[in-house]
Amino acid sequence: MTTLARLLLVRHGESDHTLRGPEGLTANGRRQAEDLAGRLVAEERGPVVVCSSTEVRAIETAAVIADRFGVPPAQDCGLCTWHTPAAATGLTAAEFQRRFGIEGGGVFRPFETGNEAWAELVLRVSRALLELAARHRDETVIAVGHKETVEASFVAFGNQPLLRGFDLAVAPASVTEWTTDGDPTDWPPPRWILHRLSALS
Repeated sequence: MTTLARLLLVRHGESDHTLRGPEGLTANGRRQAEDLAGRLVAEERGPVVVCSSTEVRAIETAAVIADRFGVPPAQDCGLCTWHTPAAATGLTAAEFQRRFGIEGGGVFRPFETGNEAWAELVLRVSRALLELAARHRDETVIAVGHKETVEASFVAFGNQPLLRGFDLAVAPASVTEWTTDGDPTDWPPPRWILHRLSALS
């Protein structure tokens, strides 16, 4: 079977954003990124493209991986987690929800003032993932993003509903791998194969 598109979705390493609010990687998160980069370099044999969201924690993780491969990292805002208002910068998720939370949030209505609805995030991320697959046929795309990036891939590649009947555990510096032997721009779209989810290697 010939693989025409291969995407490795990497969640960023542990970050200060998760623990306290600022966005950069913790010392442990940098170690996670270094360890993951070493494992990826050991397993990859063909051409590799490394990109990330525009969030600092993802950029820092991607920089470590790209450096080990000797390729320049790129950034794509489509891979970002929630597009929140500027006033939320530096807040933990819990503090953001406490200050900006609104009633009636769900799939099509945001849970916080100024935030995206889940459907908006999924559409944005899905479009970015499919564009990467289309532009980089016959290459391995290492896309560093967030838990939500991986969750959206289940809609884009797995034809899962917007409101799934299960949750995903996506560990920091983990890898979720999708491939297809079909043209990612075909209609109807090709079937994708999920090779690993939230694995460290």
